[in-house]
Amino acid sequence: MRLAVPTMLLVSSLVLACGRDGGGASFGAATEPSVTTVPAESESSSSGSSTSDSSSSSSTSTSSSTTATSEASTFDMGMPDFTGDPAPIGCQGKIDFLFVVSATGTMEHIQQQLLASFPKFIETIAQALPEFDVHIISAATDAVWNFDDCSYCTGESCDPQGSPPLCGAEFDECDKLLGAGVTFPVGEGASNRRCELQGGNRYIIDDEPDVSKAFTCVAQVGIDGGRRTAEAMVTALSSEFNGPTGCNTGFLRDDALLVVTLIDDGFDEQSAGTVSSWIQALRTAKHGDDDAFAVLVLTTDVDLGYWQLCLPEEHVPFKNRLRLLVEGVEHGFIGSICEETYDQFFSETVSAVVDLCDGFVPPPG
Repeated sequence: MRLAVPTMLLVSSLVLACGRDGGGASFGAATEPSVTTVPAESESSSSGSSTSDSSSSSSTSTSSSTTATSEASTFDMGMPDFTGDPAPIGCQGKIDFLFVVSATGTMEHIQQQLLASFPKFIETIAQALPEFDVHIISAATDAVWNFDDCSYCTGESCDPQGSPPLCGAEFDECDKLLGAGVTFPVGEGASNRRCELQGGNRYIIDDEPDVSKAFTCVAQVGIDGGRRTAEAMVTALSSEFNGPTGCNTGFLRDDALLVVTLIDDGFDEQSAGTVSSWIQALRTAKHGDDDAFAVLVLTTDVDLGYWQLCLPEEHVPFKNRLRLLVEGVEHGFIGSICEETYDQFFSETVSAVVDLCDGFVPPPG
C-alpha cells in the first residue's frame, strides 16, 4: 500500500470510523468471514418394525447403538483441532524510530520545524500505546566530524577558545562514520556539544528523563554536513552497525516495529545505491516482512508539477529518488518539506503507525 498523505488521511479516517476491536486489527487488513461448522448427518437405524413393542425395542436399540457409535467416533477421531495461525501479538508498544536529517546549508529552518513537531508526534503515539517502549536514533548523513569555528562550542563538551578541528573536544571512531547515531552534532546551527544519553548508547531509550530534550540535542545536526540521507539509513540499519561491536548496537530490535523518517530538501542524488537497494536494506533489517516497517519522508515537491509549495513557478520533470522510495514500500508516507509546520503530516501518520504495531508479527526465534 503506497500512500501519499492525502490518501492516507482518508484511510486513517476510515480506520477511526470503524474502530479497532481490542486493538488487534492491522492497518489495511481485511475482515475474515465467520466460519460455521455444519454437523455431520445423524446415523440412521439399520431396520424398522410394524408393532409398537418392536418399535420400542428398536428405538432403545437404536439409541444405544447411536450412543456407542458416537463415543467410538469421538474416541477414534480425538478432540477437534483448533490450531492454526495465531493472532498477531503486536509490537507491544516497541517501536524503533530512525531519523535521518540532512545537514546541508538550506536545512536550518527545517530542522527547527522538525524539533517543534516531534514532541506531539511521540506523545500522541505514546497515548495510543500504553506500553510504549522506544528507541530513537538520529543517523549521521556524512563521515565528517570537525569544527570550522570553535566559537560554536556550547556547554562543557568543547572549548570555544580552542583550535579547530576538534576545539578540545573528545571524540570516538563512531563520531566520524556515516550512519552512526549522532551524539555530538557539530558545525553552524548544530547542538555543538556531547548529548549525554541515558544508558550510554548512541540512541535514546524509553528511560530517558526528557525524550524531547534529548532528541533536540541529537537531531539538531546543523548545516555544515552532507545529505547522503538514504545511504545513511542503509548503513544505520546494517548488521555491521547493529552487531555486538557496532556503533548502533542494540538499537534495532527484532520484536519492534521500525519507523524510518527521512528529512531532506533535495533529491538525494549523493547517496550510493539505487532505490531498489535501499528498499532491500529495509526488508533485510526486518527479515523480509514488509508490514514490519514504515517510511516517512519530508522532501521537496518540485517534481509534482507547477504550483507546488516549494517553487510554484518551477517544475523538475523527473521524480525525486526519495519519492520513488516511498512509492516502492508497502507503508510509505510523503509530505512537502515546504509546509509551514509538520504537525499535520506527523499526526496523519500516527494511526497508521499504531495499526502496524497492532498487527505486527515478530520473526520466529
